[in-house]
Amino acid sequence: MVATSATSSFFPVPSSSLDPNGKGNKIGSTNLAGLNPAPNSGRMKVKPNAQAPPKINGKKVGLPGSVDIVRTDIEASHPAPRTFINQLPDWSMLLAAITTIFLAAEKQWMMLDWKPRRSDMLVDPFGIGRIVQDGLVFRQNFSIRSYEIGADRSASIETVMNHLQETALNHVKTAGLLGDGFGSTPEMFKKNLIWVVTRMQVVVDKYPTWGDVVEVDTWVSQSGKNGMRRDWLVRDCNTGETLTRASSVWVMMNKLTRRLSKIPEEVRGEIEPYFVNSDPVLAEDSRKLTKLDDKTADYVRSGLTPRWSDLDVNQHVNNVKYIGWILESAPVGIMERQKLKSMTLEYRRECGRDSVLQSLTAVSGCDIGNLATAGDVECQHLLRLQDGAEVVRGRTEWSSKTPTTTWGTAP
Repeated sequence: MVATSATSSFFPVPSSSLDPNGKGNKIGSTNLAGLNPAPNSGRMKVKPNAQAPPKINGKKVGLPGSVDIVRTDIEASHPAPRTFINQLPDWSMLLAAITTIFLAAEKQWMMLDWKPRRSDMLVDPFGIGRIVQDGLVFRQNFSIRSYEIGADRSASIETVMNHLQETALNHVKTAGLLGDGFGSTPEMFKKNLIWVVTRMQVVVDKYPTWGDVVEVDTWVSQSGKNGMRRDWLVRDCNTGETLTRASSVWVMMNKLTRRLSKIPEEVRGEIEPYFVNSDPVLAEDSRKLTKLDDKTADYVRSGLTPRWSDLDVNQHVNNVKYIGWILESAPVGIMERQKLKSMTLEYRRECGRDSVLQSLTAVSGCDIGNLATAGDVECQHLLRLQDGAEVVRGRTEWSSKTPTTTWGTAP
């Protein structure tokens, strides 16, 4: 009874009709007489041979024998009973709107970087960097990639130097001083001037390893009347430990004549607002760099030539490439058992894509026949053209490596 009452509140059930003799119809029986409604009873009148009305081009077309539905005056004056179902509003539009809102919210939620990250994974996502400390210091993070490490799983000195060069260029770019897209200010570009490095000094306290994230800070200061000093400080992004300190001196050169130039006043006005009044991050190593020759050198490597990929947009060899050439003549025993802890370079001449070079190295501080047990080692270097013209003089200092496991490459 309860179920019947509840059902009838939602779906009205027509009352049972009695026959003329007063006999009620049995439940479940079929009253065939009920299929022939009396005239003007408010029911639908259906003609024989009824068929569904076809459509042509979206319009209904009547056919002979089709259904004619006629609403009588009684039906018009007595609408269908009001029930819970037919009084509900059309929820389809509201549900569609709610669904759209939820989908849009989910998309925005997924785009948000809400997930907590490990402290050693806080990397600048686009590698662009940012200006800090009153707009005078540029900071950029780098993750050490698998192709930037050596056999001991530590970053190579070339990797460190590439990070320094990248932050220097991005500093100029972020400051809005790019005139040609590669280090020259607008006024330098007008006068065909470019920056060239004359001296580089680097001290490596610790090399980062695969997966580490390093934070590189760089800033510029005045160096004499016609030079600019650029310093770098490299730290472990997770611990804050200082890894590398570097300082360099840059001068201007005419791109067409390949001669050094004074800094024009127009260019000075562009760069001086970014100068930091501070001491160099490294005390200058004033020891004179030794000039080597075939007699004083212990190791010589000849026939070094630049590849097309070694040239930069100024059509000279990238200064980081010189470091690799210098180390080509370093003895294998030092490279295997020692780590480079400091380096001083003097750039004396540029070389182009057709140059052929020699790399010379002299070892001091130990017996070259007993490098396996050597402690601290110092080397003198010279990179020269085939005709004897000096390109780079250098000095490197090495200390013993901590024994590590040798790892193979992935299959």
